[in-house]
Amino acid sequence: MSALALPRARFDLDFHWRERPAPELLPTGIAELDAVTGGLPRGALTGIYGPASSGRTSLLLSLLAVATRRQEYCALVDATDSFDPSSAHAAGVDLARLLWIRCAGNAEHALKATDLLVASGGFGLVAMDLGDVAPQTARRISLASWFRLRRVVEHTPTVLIALEREPNTKTCASLALDLRGSRIHWSGAPGCSHLLRGLSCAAERLKPVGARPVMFGARTLE
Repeated sequence: MSALALPRARFDLDFHWRERPAPELLPTGIAELDAVTGGLPRGALTGIYGPASSGRTSLLLSLLAVATRRQEYCALVDATDSFDPSSAHAAGVDLARLLWIRCAGNAEHALKATDLLVASGGFGLVAMDLGDVAPQTARRISLASWFRLRRVVEHTPTVLIALEREPNTKTCASLALDLRGSRIHWSGAPGCSHLLRGLSCAAERLKPVGARPVMFGARTLE
């Protein structure tokens, strides 16, 4: 008695290289930065680093203004309760489209809140501001936590931003910008009635590398 002959299965495997599509970008609202970066990538983590008076807040307000003008809802996780709504409104941010979460100096709560916001979806931009958190505290955020945020935001239309004094996001950030204040602008008579009018800032793209630093201005709001 002969064995039953079964048809052979055939598998066609496609080993062609497929490039990952370029992410959609959100303009920063600052022409000098957009010329270098094209904007901030959606579905990715962007790190913005710099000391006090480096232009961090000005860049954040510009991004929030651009996103809310596009009718997108945004979330700001404010680790140290330093956000000023009146300044944001004057900079063009639609506060009705902004969720402000205050963490009273607790960096761990800020990290957990950011994770939940990104995972819930519905936000065009989520920013976690750790700029005024002590550097030693920010350094304690594990690399695994940053990797988790990067995985959570992937395949979403959300722009995820971490603002810090130092580049703690490391390889988890798809775009990294280093900000430095270079010149303070005053008005009024020297030695009599100086008024702060603005700040010239330098921005260097640390990742991807290859771009020269650019200058942009941050002015005081009347």
